[in-house]
Amino acid sequence: MVLLDNDGFLLALTKMFQNNRSSGSVILTLKKYDGRTTRKSPSVPADNLCLIRATDSKKKLSTIVSNKEVTKFQMSYASLLRGNMDSLKKHDKSKERKERKRKDM
Repeated sequence: MVLLDNDGFLLALTKMFQNNRSSGSVILTLKKYDGRTTRKSPSVPADNLCLIRATDSKKKLSTIVSNKEVTKFQMSYASLLRGNMDSLKKHDKSKERKERKRKDM
């Protein structure tokens, strides 16, 4: 897994979305991060951190966002997601309705 700075992560995420536009998927996860690298070392975090991971079938990316950089990162992240969510497939509900009617009869 590659740990990048915030701007590098957003650039690599844009490339990942472009590579998976026609087929494939990108999985994003967010979790609270306390700064520990091993389980044995109990430490009190100085500030709140967020670990963001992105993966497709070939590549893994991650970044750590501090509470001071959250607003700037969130604005960039939201605009990136809005720009790359246009190739989603519409869910066809007509098949589900027909199946429900068959079950009801």
